[in-house]
Amino acid sequence: MEGYGAVTGTTPNPEPSEGASVPLGTQEWPARRVSVAGVELLVRDTPGAAKDLPPALYVHGLGGSSLNWTALGLLLNDTVRGLAPDLPGFGQTPRLQGIGGIRQQAALLAQLMDQEFDQPAHVFGNSMGGAAAVALAALRPDRVASLTLVSPALPHPRPSAIAVWFTALATPRLGRAVLDRTKRIPFDRRLEAGLSMVFGDPRALPPEIRTIYENELHRRDEQPWGAQATLDGARSILLSYLAPPRRSLWADAAKIQVPVQLIYGGKDRLVDARIRTKAQRAFPNARLLYLPQSGHVAQMEHPELVEKAFRQLVA
Repeated sequence: MEGYGAVTGTTPNPEPSEGASVPLGTQEWPARRVSVAGVELLVRDTPGAAKDLPPALYVHGLGGSSLNWTALGLLLNDTVRGLAPDLPGFGQTPRLQGIGGIRQQAALLAQLMDQEFDQPAHVFGNSMGGAAAVALAALRPDRVASLTLVSPALPHPRPSAIAVWFTALATPRLGRAVLDRTKRIPFDRRLEAGLSMVFGDPRALPPEIRTIYENELHRRDEQPWGAQATLDGARSILLSYLAPPRRSLWADAAKIQVPVQLIYGGKDRLVDARIRTKAQRAFPNARLLYLPQSGHVAQMEHPELVEKAFRQLVA
């Protein structure tokens, strides 16, 4: 997974199922299995949300899981009834060949929404999940009521270190070698590197959050499908960068008429926040929130600010 964030907010919500003394970011939602397009997706439902509330879909990023949305989903469970899937190859959903790309994920999510929701949903996406959310909204505008995109992996015109890394992962044989070499690095070093890559200030994370992140990294090391799912996702992100203009995610963005909330972190090491102005111009109806102290997962580091932005978006 990509991480967690503690919550100290005062937004009114139903009593948490594990007690008010437990940080929202450490509370797991109830999980179940849903059969979609030949894969048994693990999905989590927001506890305490009324059944008559509008639906929301939470889509995690590369290497993440449904747990990346725990804190934000609980903050919003008086406004939307959330559903967060583990995409194929991530979390506790096995990889399914042919569903590792952004557009394949979008089609899968559309089928999930057809099965689970009786009305358009508010869609949240982070990183690769943000790119999939854009593709989903362009593919099925009838299914999307709004988009909230946290550091979405939209094609970036400036070369960067992360672009080089994705290129390496997307290259046959080289990508597998890079992951194999990375896995031979001592676990503690990989843990610290992962925290530093994802969070703006990993030193500020509470001990229980670090423990949960560590447990998730251990579990991912043991999953037989994890490496290939990472390679599939990286390859898909790179291909989206190379797509011709008419078939690019920027072309998809121009088609989207629903309200869009863009959120970028000033300390994001994976998505260059300088693209935020171009992104805001690309969507016909977009708002922008820039968080100078946040990293790649603002919904975990600063969930209250993301919560506030969403409430303003749909007010």
